[in-house]
Amino acid sequence: MTHHAPRLSDLFLTRRDFLQRCGMGLGSLALGSVLGPALNVHGAESASLNPLAPRTPHFPAKAKRVIHLFMNGGPSHVDTFDPKPELTKYHGKELPFKLNSERKTGAAYGSPFKFEKRGQSGIEVSELFAKTAESIDEICVIRSMHADVPNHEPSLLLMNCGESRQVRPSVGSWVTYGLGSENQNMPGFISMCPGGYPIQESQNWQSGFLPGVYQGTHIDTKFTEVEKLIENIRNSAVSTKEQRAQLDLLKQLNEEHQRRRQNDAQLEARVQTFELAYRMQMDAADAFDINREPQAIRDMYGAGVQGRQMLIARRLVERGVRFVQVWHGEGQPWDSHDDIEANHRRLAGECDQAIGALLKDLKQRGMLEDTLVIWGGEFGRTPTVELPQAGSNAGKINGRDHNHHGFTTWLAGGGVKGGSVYGSTDEFGFKAAENPVHVHDLHATMLRLLGFDHEKLTYRYAGRDFRLTDVHGKVIDQIIA
Repeated sequence: MTHHAPRLSDLFLTRRDFLQRCGMGLGSLALGSVLGPALNVHGAESASLNPLAPRTPHFPAKAKRVIHLFMNGGPSHVDTFDPKPELTKYHGKELPFKLNSERKTGAAYGSPFKFEKRGQSGIEVSELFAKTAESIDEICVIRSMHADVPNHEPSLLLMNCGESRQVRPSVGSWVTYGLGSENQNMPGFISMCPGGYPIQESQNWQSGFLPGVYQGTHIDTKFTEVEKLIENIRNSAVSTKEQRAQLDLLKQLNEEHQRRRQNDAQLEARVQTFELAYRMQMDAADAFDINREPQAIRDMYGAGVQGRQMLIARRLVERGVRFVQVWHGEGQPWDSHDDIEANHRRLAGECDQAIGALLKDLKQRGMLEDTLVIWGGEFGRTPTVELPQAGSNAGKINGRDHNHHGFTTWLAGGGVKGGSVYGSTDEFGFKAAENPVHVHDLHATMLRLLGFDHEKLTYRYAGRDFRLTDVHGKVIDQIIA
């Protein structure tokens, strides 16, 4: 028999300790052998308890990270990336068919913006996005998107979480759950939304039933100072050396506590949280400080909130953040029920230069080929003018209503076929006609580009294996290079 020196701590056992060291011990081992592989989405046991440790997807990936540019409120596809000459011909006249829109609309409303063929691919893009269109040969435009309902709340959740009604993890949470993060000093998923929360608030970047570590970290990018962007990013009470000493003592106490509880996973996660918060004080302050960029780069992105947060997005993915969501404005700024010409021109003017700069900057750094950039909103807008209605518009008869039947999303980099168009709406731009793409199909394709079979990236909850695409979705192979 092996003898060891008596330890005082062994003389004092709680009832929990006693049960764990007796009959419960073998049961815990058996349970661990069952749950261990199930917690790993790739069929192999993880060598680390760190939930954000980098992981290998199901098969070789074309994209390693995602930047999602969310145009909140529903930009008009027929005024941006889906030209409709027939709509212009019918301007001011009734369409030859009846629209099944959310509310009663009037006559056809031709786009007030000019479309031009751009790049070697010759894809037509509105004058609103002339800077973005300079990279059109890197972009795949999906003109046949469709969703379920014409309301903001459910459509936002469908686009961001794959489910319009019930609480489900967001796309960014699923991606971070599947791939982990390449930077252990930063959150794996960051959502930048200037001016506060959008409709449905933090549900848009929620982790749902996934562990909380996969939830998006919200950053209010209306602020320019790092201390206001991220609360408590710097400790003004003690020096860095003193803080490190405090954390070392806390870690020592936690490790002793953990040793007596057989490597409790929740305690391990808590220890890692303290460490991450400390390390973020160094890396996050650097990542969000765009003044460290050359003046020429800052000028390329442009001044203002959108230029700043697009540049931050590049700096974040460059540092290994897995999923970055960039929102355009609070509320629903693209929700142009009135004055669509003035409002869309203003909104595009705020972000077009920055989006164009982001695409060029990623390409010149060799990052676009494995960074998937996605642009779009929760739905599109009607090809007809919206009529005066209580609570909807100001009765100016120069805007468009919501339209979930057909709209546009585009993707760039990350293994997509640049300089291509997939699908189409009807000749007036109301409904997806050729090769319709549902939001579930978009999600399935995104996961495929990241190296996942969307049917196998699952998480067991409440006795069921859940996935981002629920029981739907098909990969659009035609847009993958």
